[in-house]
Amino acid sequence: MGRLEGKVSFVTGAASGIGFACAKRFAEEGAVVVGLDINEGDAWSEVEKLAPGAAFHVVDVRDEAGLKAAAEATAQAFGHIDVCVTSAGVASGGPVHLLPTEEWDRVQDINLKGTFLTAKAVLPAMIEQRSGSIITIASVEGLEGNEGGSTYNASKGGVVLLTKNLAMDYGRLEIRANCICPGFIETPLFESMIGNEAMSEVRALIKEQHKIRRFGKPEEIAAAALFFASDDSVFVSGQALSVDGGYTAGKSFGITKMMGLE
Repeated sequence: MGRLEGKVSFVTGAASGIGFACAKRFAEEGAVVVGLDINEGDAWSEVEKLAPGAAFHVVDVRDEAGLKAAAEATAQAFGHIDVCVTSAGVASGGPVHLLPTEEWDRVQDINLKGTFLTAKAVLPAMIEQRSGSIITIASVEGLEGNEGGSTYNASKGGVVLLTKNLAMDYGRLEIRANCICPGFIETPLFESMIGNEAMSEVRALIKEQHKIRRFGKPEEIAAAALFFASDDSVFVSGQALSVDGGYTAGKSFGITKMMGLE
């Protein structure tokens, strides 16, 4: 029996990257998985093979009515929603004096407001059943700043604090909320931002700040999400867990090499 046997999970950003990795891992662990994304889930058949009851909805997380309809359809079809992962997101940034207001709004609407709307959509079912686990995906950049990350960093910092509020407001109903703050993970979003030749030097510097000297994999974030989704974490709520290869442990200046530790 898998660790999520009998649980119903609701995952945004499920067409690729971290969201897809979570959906697939949850299916492997016995969950019924409902995926949502603004893009078609071309790889979703992999999840369906693992979880025959899996469903996919093309929904923009800025669409409150669409999210509500998908959540209500999920609760009606399966009787409950046990786990929610808010993985949909975009990356952007720039110095504030040059950042178009429309771009600021776009990132906030998808990353922060989209997280809020997704939680809002699943909470009625979780309140009724008096149980649930909400897992938000923020970033190490929601815990500490990064050059040029203005709107992205602000949105992810908001996700961290929103998650803590969810934990406080709904904890007495046995609804838990936890946040995963990934380091730099090799996803399509990651490649779109720092995967090109012009960013090669920056990419190398960022990699160096991951103390295990590599970028992360979506499956490694899914493993952390599995912990928060499972009954192994029933006494864990309101936490922001960095899954970052040591990125936030501190800064590296080459001293380990001088000590012969590389």
